[in-house]
Amino acid sequence: MKCPYCQSIDSHVVDSRAVGDTIRRRRECNDCGQRFTTYERVDQVSIMVVKRDGRRERFDPGKLRAAIRYACHKRPVSEETIEAVVREIETEVLQLGVAEVASAVVGEMVMRRLRALDEIAYVRFAALYRRFQDADELAEEITEFKEWQQRQRELKDQLPLNL
Repeated sequence: MKCPYCQSIDSHVVDSRAVGDTIRRRRECNDCGQRFTTYERVDQVSIMVVKRDGRRERFDPGKLRAAIRYACHKRPVSEETIEAVVREIETEVLQLGVAEVASAVVGEMVMRRLRALDEIAYVRFAALYRRFQDADELAEEITEFKEWQQRQRELKDQLPLNL
């Protein structure tokens, strides 16, 4: 870190403390002995979401949160649960390690979690996300959901393999 007094790059940290999402460091220059303060924060990775029509926009957890809240409206899903889902998806998107992610990938992440969380929220989100054209498409999605539910119950009832 460059000393603001003598421009030397030889300094050491005297004290560090967290201030919100920032780290405040008190430094002392090894050449002139002056003390100065620096602030460090993590530079957020900017991930772009590629929409169906080819537009690109920044990944926005707030927009994701709003969509999940809308799907869970008047359902027994707590705000803490919604926040946890948003954090999980945000973490999963970041762990993909890519600069751009298709909106379809994010949508599938949401649907996978809502399917396990609340069936009405899942169907609501699916109806908007998959843009059903008629009641038959919605009925088909519900049939697939019921089959998934049945498979989950069967897996739950299976005895675990002890190796």
